[in-house]
This record gives sequence, C-alpha cells and structure tokens, in this order.
Amino acid sequence: MFRIAHVSDLHVLSPRGFEWRRVLFNKRVTGYVNLLLHRARVYRRAYLDAVLSAAAAWADHVVVTGDVTNLALEREFEEARALVDALARQVEVTVVPGNHDVYLPSVQAKRRFPHHFGAFLQSDLPELAREVPAGAFPCVKLRGPVAIVALSSAVPRPPFVASGRVGEPQLGALRRIVAHPEVSRRTPVVLVHHPPVDDRFRLRVIRDGLVDLDRLRAALAPLSRGLVLFGHLHIRVHRSLRTAAGALDAFAASAAATDHPDPAVRAGFNAYTVGDDGGLVSAEAHVVAPDGGTMHRIPLDDRKERT
Repeated sequence: MFRIAHVSDLHVLSPRGFEWRRVLFNKRVTGYVNLLLHRARVYRRAYLDAVLSAAAAWADHVVVTGDVTNLALEREFEEARALVDALARQVEVTVVPGNHDVYLPSVQAKRRFPHHFGAFLQSDLPELAREVPAGAFPCVKLRGPVAIVALSSAVPRPPFVASGRVGEPQLGALRRIVAHPEVSRRTPVVLVHHPPVDDRFRLRVIRDGLVDLDRLRAALAPLSRGLVLFGHLHIRVHRSLRTAAGALDAFAASAAATDHPDPAVRAGFNAYTVGDDGGLVSAEAHVVAPDGGTMHRIPLDDRKERT
C-alpha cells in the first residue's frame, strides 16, 4: 500500500512584516480587502497545524496543491516554507503553486515560489521539464506503484481574475511523460492547482478556472486510470474524468485552515490509499473536529460522471 495525503490552499497569513507599500496600487489591495472581509474571519492557524501534523503521521507522501501563501508576500513565503520544512522532516512532500503564489508579475520575475519550494520539486525525469513562471515543470516522482506528476497552472492575473493556465510547453512535456515507460507501468497521480473538470459557463472559467482544461484532458487521454488532485475551489470534490482509454479520479481538497460548519468545506486533508497493483483502494477525508484537536473520517463518495 502507498498512502498519499492531499493538502491544499494553506493561505498562510503572516502579521509580521506587513507593508502598505507592498499592497497599494496593485492587485494585492483587492486581496487584502478580501482578507479583512472574509478569509481572516474563517482562517484558523491551529487547524492548519493540526491538519499538517495528522497528514504527516498518516501518509507516505504529502502533496500540496497550491496557494500556500495569501498575498505572495515574502513573510508569508517564509512562514509557509517553515511549515513545509517541518512537514518534510517527517514525510516526503511535493508542492505545486497556486494563483496566490504567483500573484503579481514582480513575484514571477523574482521567482519567489521556486526559490522557496524548489527543494520539494526534484524530478526523477528532469530532462522532460520545461521552465515556466513558477519553476521547472512537470516534475515527476516515481514512488512505488505511483508516478507523481506535478504541474503548474499558476500565472499572474489582473485584479478580480484568478484563472490558471498550464500552457503548451508543459502540455507537450506531459504527453511525453504519460508515454514514458517508467510512468506507464505505474498509476499517474497528477497535481495541479486549478480544476481539470469544470461545468460552469466559459466566462466563469476564463475568470477563475483552468482556461486550457480541454488541452490538459487531451494530454491525459491515453491514460486508463489514475488520480488528478487539485485545489482552488475550497471544497472537497470527487469527479470522474473520462479519457479515451478509461477514466481518472479527480479530487479536490478543501482549504486546510478553514473553519466552516459544512464538513465538505471544513479544514482537513484527503487520504488516498493505492495498492501495490496501482489500483485505488480507498479515498476518504480526514476533517478537523469542532474541538480543533481531533480528526473525523468521512468518505469521498460524491463522484459524478463527466464526459
């Protein structure tokens, strides 16, 4: 058995080092308003600590599907890196970026995400990676019965836009990775921040979805089975993503520090067990209880077919 803990959307908030000059006159001002009006009211650092501790104790590998920071401020990166460093002392970790981690063109230009999290993206097939705004992707980790394939959908966007794009360089590399013998004999576990299944109107997808999701699905079409793990939605989702050869299980994890009465939204992590034959044995969510210290387990059984 190989156990994968899926954590997403940490949105680490740091009261240290906040400077108005870093917020005014750019997209961060809208993010800061959202922080004041909403996110800070439901964000619980104690829940995040409990989730990471429980994930490390349960899993063989922890994957984080983006938005580790809130406004991509340097203090947030530093605190998020400290959390992931502590996690990595107990279990192997893979981290992909979200739109909040490449918040502005200046953050992209300074390569803040790869500077802080590149150590968790050391690929076993580095010759197939391409340089994109958030670093070298796709990153492939060959672990027992699975091949973890990390993608970046994070690109800077204007205010009120949170959409992502994988882009043709990564997609071309992904097509070669899917066909690679070391990957094809394992079960692929694809990581991406933005949702690869999206039933909303095209304008909504353009605003805050994955704008090239059809091209991503085309690159995954040769796969008969596998997992696609994502975040961004702040709610647990399980969908079936049909391919030319079969179907993939697509899972979203909730935001890892959110206090919410709905267990599908409440802080926690998704837990997947993969058998030695590469089949998915179980999928469940470990959710923070109202006392903030214990975890409840709930099944991830809301799968709906998608064409």
